[in-house]
Amino acid sequence: MTLTDWVLILFILVLLAFAIYDDVIMAKRKSTTLLTIPLLRRSRVDGAIFVGLVAILIYNNIASHGAPLTTWLLGALALMAIYLFWFRQPKIIFKTDGFFFANAWIEYNRIKAMNLSEDGVLVMQLEQRRLLIRVKNIDDLEKIYKLLVNSQ
Repeated sequence: MTLTDWVLILFILVLLAFAIYDDVIMAKRKSTTLLTIPLLRRSRVDGAIFVGLVAILIYNNIASHGAPLTTWLLGALALMAIYLFWFRQPKIIFKTDGFFFANAWIEYNRIKAMNLSEDGVLVMQLEQRRLLIRVKNIDDLEKIYKLLVNSQ
């Protein structure tokens, strides 16, 4: 196996660990889950570019009669990228003491102000940054409101 194969294996393992953490482990961390809300996806253009570049590498490896293992590893990398960019649903997970947003833990006491924009984006002002929460279903904003009011 070449260094390229080892690097591909490393990237695949890192992406797999992230997918498992995001789908399984994060829901069980900190405390019991009170509410999970699906969020809108960001642009899929970056994912399409990445998958396209990996497809070019697969074609180049096949055309130059490269190692079959490298082709399989590139295919696995492309499948992981397709899962992460197209099938994985971003979400916000509310717990008893805080919530997970973009895989970061934020405690409720860090929220200084909350506003709702005209286009349905919940804006949470923290000490030094703002969180822009774009929910998939506008009715979920009421669930978030009820949860935050009842937790105070």
